[in-house]
Amino acid sequence: MRAIDLSGVNWRKSSHSNTSGGECLEVCDGIDSAVPVRDSKAPDGPVLLFAARPWASFVAAVGDGAFR
Repeated sequence: MRAIDLSGVNWRKSSHSNTSGGECLEVCDGIDSAVPVRDSKAPDGPVLLFAARPWASFVAAVGDGAFR
């Protein structure tokens, strides 16, 4: 797998995140092959990379309530 340069990317916080310091994640859009995900409370920490299609399926399943 080739390296993905994440310097200068724009991260966005999950719409389910809150301001009370709860469990928050951020994702980076605009990379065709992968979706970078990180903990918003540790922006200098590790980044997980997910393939774009499985990530889209996961997000759709969450939206449909599949994990309740």
